[in-house]
Amino acid sequence: MKKMIFCLMAMMGVLTLSAQNIYDFTVKDDAGKDVSLAEYKGKVLLIVNTATRCGFTPQYKDLEPLYQKYHAQGFEILDFPCNQFGQQAPGTIQEIHQFCTANFDIHFPQFDKIDVNGENAHPLYTWLKAQAGGGDIKWNFTKFLVGRDGKVIKRYESRDQVAAIEADMQMEVNPVLSNIMTRTSIRQYTNEPISKADIETMLRAGMAAPTAVNKQPWHFVAVTNKEKLTELAGRRGMIKLASVAIVVCGNLDKAMQGKAQEYWIQDCSAATENILLAAHALGLGAVWTGCYPMDDRVAEVSKVLKLPETIVPLCVIAIGHPAEQPTPKDKWKPENVSYNEFGGKAE
Repeated sequence: MKKMIFCLMAMMGVLTLSAQNIYDFTVKDDAGKDVSLAEYKGKVLLIVNTATRCGFTPQYKDLEPLYQKYHAQGFEILDFPCNQFGQQAPGTIQEIHQFCTANFDIHFPQFDKIDVNGENAHPLYTWLKAQAGGGDIKWNFTKFLVGRDGKVIKRYESRDQVAAIEADMQMEVNPVLSNIMTRTSIRQYTNEPISKADIETMLRAGMAAPTAVNKQPWHFVAVTNKEKLTELAGRRGMIKLASVAIVVCGNLDKAMQGKAQEYWIQDCSAATENILLAAHALGLGAVWTGCYPMDDRVAEVSKVLKLPETIVPLCVIAIGHPAEQPTPKDKWKPENVSYNEFGGKAE
């Protein structure tokens, strides 16, 4: 019997170590039935170990509105009652579910009671802890945010407010915000070509950028010829490797007409960012390489593309199917933000 138990524990350990994402695990629901977490594939998950007689139990009041607000966008809360901390989750799972429904009107799924620490810890929680940097669960209402790819994004302790978690969660739930936050510069590409339809989509995105007094003072050159890409690259090797380079230029004939003459740089920069985000949304990799205001680069690109004097290259965007997957940098620095709040009447 002991040998059988040891073998079972060893098998669970192998599962935990070999699991690549959360979809490799199976749990039991509140009726005791096996549920593969693959059923939640492609969704954003907040996994919580809960208790009904804890000082943090009122967090259910925050969790349920969060669930209602984002559920339609592919968000799920997975509730795992646990009685390991102060014996604060007594009773059967049916009694726990009845309590939570009656007192907090929850609608997100609750699963069977589990251990989250120790030798009887569920493999799911062993994996979650390892993915978040290790360390036992300290108390009830510890939370793990899992992205649409099934990988752990962040761990939150019991005292972390649900409102603070929402900002991180929005980046995953909202596809626009997720696209913005996960885009990063890609400089290595495969030899796979980019379709003309995708190139046009990126150009359309560029032209959808904001522009002062709707002047649209831009001109785009899409370069796909390998010889031209090599010639255009100069010292910037990533352009040589790209499948297409989009050169974003300012059209000075348009820029100098009427008002807002000085804004062509801002307008073309906004268009460049739109193209970068569109490339990322299409599963492509891209990097912004500067030209203007460096006279030598402007002259070099203008010469290669035989641009008239009134078309000034702002930058060259190298684009291709990514051959690398760098991790996006977290550039959030609260010290770079100040809030100017006024009370009463403005003077």
